[in-house]
Amino acid sequence: MSRVMSILNSNSKRRFKRMFKRKKVMFYKKISIIIIIIFSLELLYFFNNYDINNGKTMFYIKEKALTKEFNTKIKSGNLSTDYEIDQVIKDINYMKLNTINIPIVINIESLNSSDMNIDKYSLKKAENLINTLQGTNVSIILEPYPWIKDGSLSETKWKPQNIEAFFYNWKYKVLERIITTIGNPYNIDAINVASNLVCIEMYENQWCYVIKFVRDMYKGCVTYRTNWWCTSDEDEESYVNYQKKLNNKLFGEVDFISIAAYFELTDNNMSTVKDIVDSLSLSTAHNRNQNIKQQIYNFNKKWHKPIFFGELGFPKRIGAYSHPHNPKPSIIFNGSQQANGFKAYNKAFKDEDWLLGFSVFAIGEKFLDKTYYPSRKSIKVIRNWYD
Repeated sequence: MSRVMSILNSNSKRRFKRMFKRKKVMFYKKISIIIIIIFSLELLYFFNNYDINNGKTMFYIKEKALTKEFNTKIKSGNLSTDYEIDQVIKDINYMKLNTINIPIVINIESLNSSDMNIDKYSLKKAENLINTLQGTNVSIILEPYPWIKDGSLSETKWKPQNIEAFFYNWKYKVLERIITTIGNPYNIDAINVASNLVCIEMYENQWCYVIKFVRDMYKGCVTYRTNWWCTSDEDEESYVNYQKKLNNKLFGEVDFISIAAYFELTDNNMSTVKDIVDSLSLSTAHNRNQNIKQQIYNFNKKWHKPIFFGELGFPKRIGAYSHPHNPKPSIIFNGSQQANGFKAYNKAFKDEDWLLGFSVFAIGEKFLDKTYYPSRKSIKVIRNWYD
């Protein structure tokens, strides 16, 4: 009996050892799989965020791109208001930009406010960045950036209660101070007198006075950025509004005309690059049949000024073609859709001599909430745009 028990105990021990060994092997296999997954994710993140030189050395720019002769195409980037200087340098290098658009935050209480003031921190940060870029030949555009109710409200809906007070304050509390503090001391290449002020753009005489006011104290280029628009075959008033925009005489006073190019192109999320290019000549979004490219060219044809896409961007989301002005048209990430948007604009406009260039919206900060920050595929398109 004792012999039998001994044999049984021996067999149990062997079975236990084999079972333990199998569990040990399975445990290490699981650990190995987890390590491989983590490594793969890290590798994917690295390749999607790889910087060719870690931002340590500026790539060579032979001469300033932004001059009044307009001999060189502008490849620019609009900085997020919360940009980091180190990231700006990396983005300039990685995307081979020759120009940057620096926003200076203008604090505004509400959509009805006629008063405003420059954010001191934003002004100082802009000056620090400009000092960092000294000697690099990177051209600079300064932009007073309306920051309404701590950035929660859009400048496109800003409608000052007292329009005379607005223009006075915009001239003396914003533009004059930016020019005397940074524009003239650093010989800044261009200033954007205003951007996307849809409800204020109609005051063309006042804007002409503003531009003259700026020219009297500043010798660099002057531009004004108008917001995107839409026309539809089913809406006659949309064509009337377009003609009013086109005929606004403020565009005759600037050196070049800037446009925030968030045009609604197509509702088809599966569109190819060719489809998007075609949509720029005949937009299929909402069945509008808008000839966007022709309407943009009309500004050059009428005012004999080069056209500049002062904002060109697509969110890294499904729905980017139909609502490029919406940072989150959906919750579904898609960097390829963003890249195809840039490819389409490149194919449609790259060789037009009347187009001065474009400015990518937005760079300088790449947190996860920055849906407009270019994907790796988009960066490749931007980097090789004029090569």
